Amino acid sequence: MNIKVILEKGEDGYFVAHCPSLRSCWSQGKTADEALNNIKEAIELFVEPDLGEFIEDDSHKIYELVL
Repeated sequence: MNIKVILEKGEDGYFVAHCPSLRSCWSQGKTADEALNNIKEAIELFVEPDLGEFIEDDSHKIYELVL
């Protein structure tokens, strides 16, 4: 899966990263690399569901798709 991320340098000198396709998915870092690593982790957490809410039975199946 490829996701576009916007990286900007903030007024305070930190780098701010956000993902326009995932609302409210933002992160930052002291360096561009740190901000990109942090937004990658934020995206992974954003798209991973809490499967504890789901019960698999004859009527409900859980599938994993690769995009």
